[in-house]
Amino acid sequence: MTTDIKKYDFKAGLPQEFEIVDIGELFQNLKDTLTTTHRTGFYHIIWFQKGNPTHLVDFNPIKIKPQTLLFLNKDIVHRYDNTTKFEAKAIVFTDNFFCKTEADTKFLRNNILFNDLFYVSQIQIVKHTKLFADLLQQMADELQNIKDKSQADILKNLLHNFLLHSEREKRKQNFIEIKKDADLDYIMLFKDLLEINYKSQKQVNYYAKEIIITEKRLNQATSKVLGKSPKEIIDDRIMLEAKRILAHTTESVKEICYYLGFEEPTNFIKYFRKHTQTTPVEFREQFRLA
Repeated sequence: MTTDIKKYDFKAGLPQEFEIVDIGELFQNLKDTLTTTHRTGFYHIIWFQKGNPTHLVDFNPIKIKPQTLLFLNKDIVHRYDNTTKFEAKAIVFTDNFFCKTEADTKFLRNNILFNDLFYVSQIQIVKHTKLFADLLQQMADELQNIKDKSQADILKNLLHNFLLHSEREKRKQNFIEIKKDADLDYIMLFKDLLEINYKSQKQVNYYAKEIIITEKRLNQATSKVLGKSPKEIIDDRIMLEAKRILAHTTESVKEICYYLGFEEPTNFIKYFRKHTQTTPVEFREQFRLA
């Protein structure tokens, strides 16, 4: 099955897989694309400078204030506000651009901005707009230079600094810090494996074996940090994708069932109803009436 949730990969032909875009300028040509639910295979840092739009991330409407930075992980499903005037710029980049070393990969995977286990990350930068504006301008200036051997490293270092300053601000703004210990390591490994395998592997023992721990140990980690069992987290991921496809495509329940790895449509319907108290068709109808 190919879902109708449009997925956009990074624009081909640029010197780097890194770009700074003015959302207002994009709206002139791509408003329908931006205000329709879509996925992108790259990271976003959206700087909402003026206005109070509502940015929809999956099924969570995020009310934005001026001078807000919003951090969106790759492959997240989102859309821009179609009714409220606002001004914004976005920094977009890929793993290929940022992750040159194992340390880079670890930084991005463990970054509290793109991997907040409880919320979509946003920070207010009213008191520090000049700091962030200067870093953004330095990146924009570097992009105007002809590509050479140094450009990628200069841009990555500037972006790294932007993220570090953002992390500092995030920790000052009601952030729930999770202790970096074995529990968190196991959860991040579980999360990465789940994202790859949730359609085909729905049993906790598969993930525990891949992480090389017992099911009991994995349960201790997720229960302590997230207040959920591994099975609940697996179910949450499957249900999120089911709701995404039902809400934003016209795929049949049968097609969705097989796409998500269920053997029979009746099994999927029972599973969906167990977790939402509605059938897939009822959920689709309710979403479209909302």
